[in-house]
Amino acid sequence: MMKRSETLFERACKTIPGGVNSPVRAGKSVDMNPLFIDEAAGAIIRDVDGNEYIDYVGSWGPMILGHAHPEVVAAIRERISRGTSYGAPTELEVIMAETIVEMVPSIEMVRMVNSGTEAAMSAIRLARGVTGRKMIVKFDGCYHGHADSLLVSAGSGVATLGIPGSPGVPEDLVRHTLSLPFNDMKALNSAFDRYGPDIACIIVEPIPGNMGVIIPDVDFLKGLREIATAFGALLIFDEVISGFRVAPGGAQELYGIGPDLTCLGKIIGGGLPVGAYGGKPEFMLRMAPEGDIYQAGTLSGNPLAMAAGIATLTVLRQGDLYPKLEKMGNALFSGLASLAGNAGIPVVVNHVGSMGSLFFTDAPVLDFVTAKASDARRFKQYYRSMREHGMYLAPSPFEAGFISAAHTEEMIEKTLNAAASAFKEMLN
Repeated sequence: MMKRSETLFERACKTIPGGVNSPVRAGKSVDMNPLFIDEAAGAIIRDVDGNEYIDYVGSWGPMILGHAHPEVVAAIRERISRGTSYGAPTELEVIMAETIVEMVPSIEMVRMVNSGTEAAMSAIRLARGVTGRKMIVKFDGCYHGHADSLLVSAGSGVATLGIPGSPGVPEDLVRHTLSLPFNDMKALNSAFDRYGPDIACIIVEPIPGNMGVIIPDVDFLKGLREIATAFGALLIFDEVISGFRVAPGGAQELYGIGPDLTCLGKIIGGGLPVGAYGGKPEFMLRMAPEGDIYQAGTLSGNPLAMAAGIATLTVLRQGDLYPKLEKMGNALFSGLASLAGNAGIPVVVNHVGSMGSLFFTDAPVLDFVTAKASDARRFKQYYRSMREHGMYLAPSPFEAGFISAAHTEEMIEKTLNAAASAFKEMLN
């Protein structure tokens, strides 16, 4: 008898391209069809067939408190009876902006949008408008959404599906984008020596999470700041994933490096669609209606997303969740590395706090080239086994895994036991 997830996927494929509304969800790289989810609570997610899994996807990062956190649910419930959208300002937008400014070191003003893609696109437009230049620098494997000029050597789903770029992206746009190796200061210096006066901005995930987690060389991040300043380019940190995840103020707080503009998303919406970009007033006041650079959005600052995000950030600011997340992250990711080593399976585990990735390789994973060199066949075996043992992982070797405040030591132990079984099966 066909399971409901399989039946729903067959139905979906008739009316939705590939049966999914975001490509990585399809599970093509692991040769498994997606699970259709019915509900989730805490760190447990349940599919439409009633199977329960310990969730390490966390809606691809936003669910740092776990699913259906009581305070987030209460905030949404309280707001929804007042209407879902007004297309007009609300006090919630002001509270959210004030909260972000208080928590993120480099942000003094912020504009809400609806997704990480929109945040990155808008920040780049602002950088181009401020500098009067066209060229942008990004890094191989860093994913900043699917805006045309950013799908050059992008990570995430583009890497998972083996797509080198995308048809539909005009060459005239792509030629203004330089994509360089991450953690490679020599390549960056060469690019600026050649194109420096024409470069509007550098955009980077300070902790990449879309080619798997890559640990940055702090001197490299400092070098980005120095070279951008020297050439009059803006430095944009895409902290859609790392923002509020690795520290209350994101990677820029963790490493003590101040970008000119910051892109945010995921956690600031508490699980609802959201994005934001912000920086110093000298830049942000160039945005309409105050300035001459245009960007708008009907649902920007949506009251439900603002309520959920404020509730999430309020909880994060109250307690000692970050030390707990750090402890859980160390237990899980160091445990995975140890188990793989004991089994004789080459593995590199990169993690920062509560986000991390496992690469099946015996060489350090420092950038997109070394990430792609990991063994995709072994990842597929690992993924399939872990799912059979009740673990919900991202179906791609180029995605991060996330721990939430709802994960327990017992869940971590159960996960490590499942991984031990998976490694043993992989040797057979």
